[in-house]
Amino acid sequence: MPNMSLRKRVSSLRDSFRQRFGSEPAVVVRAPGRANLLGEHTDYNDGFVLPIAIDRSVLFAAAPRADRQVVLHALDLDASTAFSLDDLAPSSAQPWSNYQRGVAHFLQARGYRLQGLNAALTSDVPIGSGLSSSAAVEVAAAFAFRALNALDISLPDLALVCQQAEHEFAGVPCGIMDQFVSALGRRGHALLLDCRNLAYEHVPLPAGVRVVVCDTGVRRELAGSEYRVRRAQCEEAVRHLQAVLPGVQALRDVTPEQLAEHRALLPEVVYRRARHVVLATARMGQAVAALRLGDAVAFGQAMRDCHASLRDDYEVSCPELEALVDAANEVEGCYGSRLTGAGFGGCTVSLVAADAVSEFERHVVQRYRQQTGRETTVIVCAAEDGVGAI
Repeated sequence: MPNMSLRKRVSSLRDSFRQRFGSEPAVVVRAPGRANLLGEHTDYNDGFVLPIAIDRSVLFAAAPRADRQVVLHALDLDASTAFSLDDLAPSSAQPWSNYQRGVAHFLQARGYRLQGLNAALTSDVPIGSGLSSSAAVEVAAAFAFRALNALDISLPDLALVCQQAEHEFAGVPCGIMDQFVSALGRRGHALLLDCRNLAYEHVPLPAGVRVVVCDTGVRRELAGSEYRVRRAQCEEAVRHLQAVLPGVQALRDVTPEQLAEHRALLPEVVYRRARHVVLATARMGQAVAALRLGDAVAFGQAMRDCHASLRDDYEVSCPELEALVDAANEVEGCYGSRLTGAGFGGCTVSLVAADAVSEFERHVVQRYRQQTGRETTVIVCAAEDGVGAI
């Protein structure tokens, strides 16, 4: 059942839908954002990631139409648009609707017949903060199409449709992690995902800890372009290594020992990008084992090591992220902290003892203000279920 805050959001969305469309929505879908605990920039290298679905979400209210039109209203933007399911292409005038357009396009490309719908949506996932607001929008829209058209499509396949929409309609060559955990998260658990074959396992979080997200307030202007650069550098590393390691398909297949042995084949910056991914892959097994044992200290150290690698080898941090991570690690009861998302702004994620959360928030807010002159928003997250109808 929704908590009280979610109940209020749902009630407000229903009211807005009635006012705009003159009828009740047939379905209200909730799709969560995500925070990634471990495994950053590994998803597009066929590696492993360990996100949670968080209790910040996109709500998508929808009802079927008798024609092939899709009419959308985004409450938070106070913007509306309409498009035909028979003429789907990205919109430069209404780019916020490209997620829904792309989802419809790729569902139909798989052979599903869709009817039009009226929809209103709202979100409390901060945009541009690294908590995957776009994936939540895609998954919410896809689930609504699935529900209203009685589509026989699994949640993993629905996540793949959403990833295609992000690639080709939104123009972001993302990995599968964001859409997958928004679709398949589980309350109280992290989701260990093998990004090569989409095998997944829900891993319980230790008792007595909280996942705390801190927003730098810095939007990630560089993230899109630099993301493409990093991805290309990883692909370059694979091409060099395949000359001596023909079984390598992606950096996930390279061991730390192999990378060290063949370092001379790689340009220095490409080597450092590859080292981040290779060590992150090696680190994941030990970190998940610690999580299964409830060892928050060992898992927190893995988070700290991950951040250092993202900062030094992958070079996707920024002064504001560093200030938040340093402040977090000064708090007794913070097991580990690191940037989450693509980097260059956005958020950090920290694993914090439940009884230390108040002091954590007080100290981090104060220190961040002193160090940067900026304010941070602190979000104490619960690991929530993935997409569903409310």
